[in-house]
Amino acid sequence: MNLVIILAGTLIAGVGSVWLAAVLSFGVLARYTQHMLSLAAGALLATAFLNLVPEAFASGAPVHGLSAMLLGGLVFFFVLEKAELWHHGHEHHPALPTLDEAMAGQPPHHTSHGQGHHHPHGGGWAVLTGDGVHCFGDGVLIASAFLAGAPLGWAATLAVLVHEVPHHMGDLAVLHQGRGGTRRLALVKVSLAGAVTALGGLAGYALVAQLADVLPYLLMLASSSFIYVALADLIPQLQKRLDARQTLAQVAWLLVGVALVVGVVEFGPGHGHG
Repeated sequence: MNLVIILAGTLIAGVGSVWLAAVLSFGVLARYTQHMLSLAAGALLATAFLNLVPEAFASGAPVHGLSAMLLGGLVFFFVLEKAELWHHGHEHHPALPTLDEAMAGQPPHHTSHGQGHHHPHGGGWAVLTGDGVHCFGDGVLIASAFLAGAPLGWAATLAVLVHEVPHHMGDLAVLHQGRGGTRRLALVKVSLAGAVTALGGLAGYALVAQLADVLPYLLMLASSSFIYVALADLIPQLQKRLDARQTLAQVAWLLVGVALVVGVVEFGPGHGHG
C-alpha cells in the first residue's frame, strides 16, 4: 500500500476530525452534535464487526489467538481509561466537559474530588499530550487497516474521523475556556495534536511492513478499540429517556453510520484493488 495514501488517510482522520469538531462547536451546526454521536457509534461498530474482524479471521491466523486479542484489547482499553481517569483526578487536571456542556459553551462540571483548584493552562497541555498519544495510536491502527486493503483503510479512516469529533469538541472547549484561550488558538493546538495521527501512520507502515504476521492481531486490536469506544463512551451518552421521535432519530443516525462504512468499503477509493 502506498505510504502517501496512508498519510492522506491519517491526516483526514486526525486533522479533519478537529475541523469538523470546530464547525460543530463554534458554528451553526452545533444543534446536530447529538446526531454525530449516533453516527459515530454506528460507524465504529460496523467497521469492527463487518470489516476488521472478518478480515482478521480470513487471514488464517489461529482463531483462539485472534479472539484472545479482541478480549485482551477490550480489557486493555478499559484499564487504560481507568488509569487516565485516576491520573486526571489526582493531578487535578480539568475534566473534559460533557457533550451538552461543550455545545452550550459551559465549563466542565467538577465533582468534589479536589478539582476545584485546577490550573487551566497546565491542564490544557495535559489534554494535548493525551490527545497526541491517542492520535498516534489511531494512526497505527489506520495504517494497519490500509495494509490489509484500501477499502478497509478508508473504512477505518471514516470510523476514526467520526468518533474523534465528540472527543475533539471536549478538547476545544477545555482549551478555549483556559487562561488566555481563544477559539483560533484552541483550534491550532488541537489540530497539531491531530496531525500526530500521521506520525502514527508512518510508524504503523514501517512496523507492519516488517511484521506481516502481526497484521491480523493489529486488526483485532483496532476492532477492540472501536468496539470499546462505541459501547463504553458513545452509546452511554445516548441512553437518555427520549420521546419516540428522538429515539427513532438516534437509531436512524446509527444506521447512517453503518451505511457510510458499508458504502466506503463497497464503493469507496481503492475498491477492488485491496
